[in-house]
Amino acid sequence: MHDFSTVGKVWSKIVEFLDRGFNKIKFFFMIKENSEMLDKNPVIQQMEKMEHEQVVFCHDKETGLKAIIAVHDTTLGPALGGTRMWSYASEMEAITDVLRLSRGMTFKAAISGLELGGGKAVIIGDAKVHKTDALMQKFGEFVDRLAGSYITAEDVGMTTHDMEMVRLKTEHVTGIPQSMGGSGDPSPVTAYGVYMGMKAAAMFKWGSDDLKGKKVAVQGIGHVGENLVKHLTEEGAIVFINDIFMDRMEEVAAKYGATIVEGDEIYSIDMDIYAPCALGATVNDDTLSKLKCAVIAGAANNQLADEEIHGEMVKEMGIVYAPDFLINAGGLINVYSEVKGWSSEKVFEKTREIYNTTLDIFKKAELEDITTHVAAREVALERVAAAKKK
Repeated sequence: MHDFSTVGKVWSKIVEFLDRGFNKIKFFFMIKENSEMLDKNPVIQQMEKMEHEQVVFCHDKETGLKAIIAVHDTTLGPALGGTRMWSYASEMEAITDVLRLSRGMTFKAAISGLELGGGKAVIIGDAKVHKTDALMQKFGEFVDRLAGSYITAEDVGMTTHDMEMVRLKTEHVTGIPQSMGGSGDPSPVTAYGVYMGMKAAAMFKWGSDDLKGKKVAVQGIGHVGENLVKHLTEEGAIVFINDIFMDRMEEVAAKYGATIVEGDEIYSIDMDIYAPCALGATVNDDTLSKLKCAVIAGAANNQLADEEIHGEMVKEMGIVYAPDFLINAGGLINVYSEVKGWSSEKVFEKTREIYNTTLDIFKKAELEDITTHVAAREVALERVAAAKKK
């Protein structure tokens, strides 16, 4: 007779062996599937395409912090770039924004002759609703963990007070109040640089940099936009303003005698110069079919929705485009002064150089029959490449 207990034990071992084998096969395919998913990860793909060194995702449940820090290139020095707080439609939109912004900072530092790399940070949320001192301090802790490879500063949705909060947790922050030994609000210097770039564009287009009587549409009248409006109205330009906040437009219009234009109508008005000073990508298929301007020169980052396509379209339309990362570098120069110990006079002297650099870029683009964006990018990348060879 058969010993069924023995048979049962043998069968149990067989089942255990087969089960173990199936689990190994299952585990193998899980690893393979995850590996393929990683290869197709859009963040890693974009990092590789845009040549980023590091991207850090930050989260804190207690304060509600959701932030992304992107370090693009540190060849020329530590990556310095502001922190932006914005209500992004999706986390992927925030990632795309921080990757483009941080790369732009590399170009900006390089073309300005600064010993800095490019970095940027974004905090996901409404600055008017979600921002607290505790959230900014927690963000400062994350910045500090990068040990100086990234230095933060003020950007959209931020104030010098916010930088004070960050400073409580890390020394790797610029744009802090002058009372704390910092350079203060960088907005006036940013606006001055844009103003210099705009005058250079006018010189190239019309043979004179006199803006008196020129019709200028300033889209976005935050700290930088308002300072730009001030320069323009003082010179006698006819200024139109556009913003998402009506109370803000009414305030600036009353202060400087500017004309309010609501919504997307700003793209269709008769103008000589379009100055985007809010968020990027406002130069696109739709707006280029409406814009009636001879010059585009503003403070916003990444103004071209597609650098190649819309850069070429602008060129073909005969519009002189002043590359954003070149003419809005004044703010970076200002916070860089904290690192170098420059005086205010030295900061404005350095920012005035944007005028001649912008003219040089226009001439290079014309001579080589390339877009002004490509011309500026080439100059920036050449400096980075030369530094890597040393």
